[in-house]
Amino acid sequence: MKITIYSTRTCPYCNMLKSWLDKKEISYTNYNVDLNPMAAQAMVALSGQMGVPFSTIEYEDGRTEKILGFDRLRFEAALKA
Repeated sequence: MKITIYSTRTCPYCNMLKSWLDKKEISYTNYNVDLNPMAAQAMVALSGQMGVPFSTIEYEDGRTEKILGFDRLRFEAALKA
């Protein structure tokens, strides 16, 4: 499973999500879209919008789940899958 987070440095929900994953010792790749225009373009292409945090979870079977915001219940379900 590969988790990618698109965030900004000033977004409280982005920081909550990253802190929550860190506490669970779950690795992820983070792109600060406020510093990286290429990552911002990739996020818009994937999500169709500019809201953060936006995350993708890529599973071993090739499926990709997209999550907008810090939706703890969806993350917990995805991590169990």
